[in-house]
Amino acid sequence: MRVRKPYLPFLATVLFAATALAQQPQHLFFRVTLGPEISAPTSGRLLVFLSPGTGAKEVDMNQFQPSEVYVAAKEVPYLKPGEAIDIDTDDLAFPAAFSSIKAGDYQAQAVLDVNHTYTYGGRSEGDLISDVVTLKSWTPGEGSEPSFVLASKVPARPAPKLPLTPEVQKAAEEHTRLADFTSPLLTKFSGRETHIRAWVILPPAYADHPKDRYPTVYWTHGFGGNLVYAKAQGEMIYARMAQGKMPPMIWLMLDESLATGTHEFADSVNNGPWGAALTTEFIPWIEAKYRMDAKVSGRFLEGHSSGGWATLQLQVNYPKIFGGTWSTSPDPSDFHNFSQIDLYAPHANLYRSPDGSAYPIIRDHEKIMATMEQLARQERVLGAYGGQLASFEWVFSPRGADGRPLKMFNRDTGDVDPNVVAYWHDHYDLANIVAMDWTNRGKYLKGKIHLIVGTADTFYLDGAAHKFEAVLKGLNADPHFTFIDNRTHFDLYKEGDDRMALFDKISAEMYAVARPGKK
Repeated sequence: MRVRKPYLPFLATVLFAATALAQQPQHLFFRVTLGPEISAPTSGRLLVFLSPGTGAKEVDMNQFQPSEVYVAAKEVPYLKPGEAIDIDTDDLAFPAAFSSIKAGDYQAQAVLDVNHTYTYGGRSEGDLISDVVTLKSWTPGEGSEPSFVLASKVPARPAPKLPLTPEVQKAAEEHTRLADFTSPLLTKFSGRETHIRAWVILPPAYADHPKDRYPTVYWTHGFGGNLVYAKAQGEMIYARMAQGKMPPMIWLMLDESLATGTHEFADSVNNGPWGAALTTEFIPWIEAKYRMDAKVSGRFLEGHSSGGWATLQLQVNYPKIFGGTWSTSPDPSDFHNFSQIDLYAPHANLYRSPDGSAYPIIRDHEKIMATMEQLARQERVLGAYGGQLASFEWVFSPRGADGRPLKMFNRDTGDVDPNVVAYWHDHYDLANIVAMDWTNRGKYLKGKIHLIVGTADTFYLDGAAHKFEAVLKGLNADPHFTFIDNRTHFDLYKEGDDRMALFDKISAEMYAVARPGKK
């Protein structure tokens, strides 16, 4: 008995440790090597995408089918050519840990997001990618560890191919100018040279009538857009002017993209004073270079989605500068309906309604494509900034002690932070701003707010529009709101086969303000 006693605690410890180990989740690792073709060490956010099936040329995310593609992420601070790194595909993954995937045929691809821009625009020039690896009859955790080689770089995207004849394309390019302005205000804020960039689209007869001046439209793109997209959109607008579908005006196609998302030309403690820089620096500078009306009745705003909100807030916050906004499908203008969610409700939650059901965020008419929770969890894996929800926080939130914007909601639980929302309410809830300050702004805003949205908007943005319209009507603000039946976020401008037809109506209404009685 004396011999055995010392071994009893030891045996118990061994058995307990073995049981505990068996109960721990098993982590699944994929190996990624930086190929010798890449000449220098690099860093970035390593993403591994995996989807069912075989034969794909690339494996990538799809927000409209968020659960169809799995993605795992890992920050890579320094990887040398030929060096390998293991990524834990259970540690930071969406929609679930890779080890939970059922056995079957899969295809996977690794991407190193070197500029941390994937969350905003997907793969971009300079990102490193592997070939697609086929995992035939694959069971997670069985067989050899899946491996990838980052062997090639993503090339620059070619300019979008426009449905224009060579003659019209050539004329559009001849009437397109790049405006690149270094902003003193933004440079002082950021501590580095900061630019406002735009494409200037001149009307067809601009050079033939050297004494004529023109109404000017300040347009900006939505989330995911950039300067390349802005140029393509501007050249399509030129073509419509050349065809006589739109009146002769100068269009400024503004780029509002940042590493943090879209700055939306808002004055923000995180992104900087973009609204002030645009109105006090850029506009006087550009009006001195081109023959613009250079007066309130000849300055207009137009944009879609996040660009719609940008132009809406510019009209609200700078009513003495602009003669009207035509904002289409704007992001929420009244936070009582933030894509259906009342951010001011007691115990507000971004993921679950009071009855426990999930809040949808993407729909195709009656079909729900994705929930708010799926969007948030997917975004957290893809990157810490640059995503749609994080972009709202970089614009709307107060700055935290760490220099980053305070989060509006808890990414794990969906719980809304009422203190952060109170700041959003006071500074960026446009319905609240006009209601609280109508005495000062009313005479400059009345009749100038035009908003167009579909009743089947993909992101439920028609709800906030109804609330904003009700506030404006209560103020006798003469709002012009149009709700187009059954239209979504992506077909709002379409008439027949013409996907840009709404531009004709909008530009005609602007021209009637700038040139009353003239066709």
